[in-house]
Amino acid sequence: MNWYVEAFRKYAQFSGRARRMEFWMFTLINLLVIVGLLVFSDKLRLASILLAIYCFGMVIPNLALTVRRLHDTGRSGWWILIGIVPLIGAIAMLIFEVLPGDVGDNAYGPDPKAA
Repeated sequence: MNWYVEAFRKYAQFSGRARRMEFWMFTLINLLVIVGLLVFSDKLRLASILLAIYCFGMVIPNLALTVRRLHDTGRSGWWILIGIVPLIGAIAMLIFEVLPGDVGDNAYGPDPKAA
């Protein structure tokens, strides 16, 4: 849960680096919340509204975290646009997100594992 809260502390911070653990724990908790709201959205109209608000509110933190994750692998945040390419873009982004980060400092900041 600490990783999820950490993403909100850096809500719109597109600079710096994000570890794999930070990215994947945020993604997992985010997915669990969305699935939980989807389950209840069939039964409650309020849950559908909450789901829409939650998804809309997660756009900026998710983008910022993904850019910081790309920075950790030594890539520019502009690589996020490769996701526009159908199928190949999604596979490329998944590979970038799974790769380990650069050891030591890189052009985007100090190693978050060292801190």
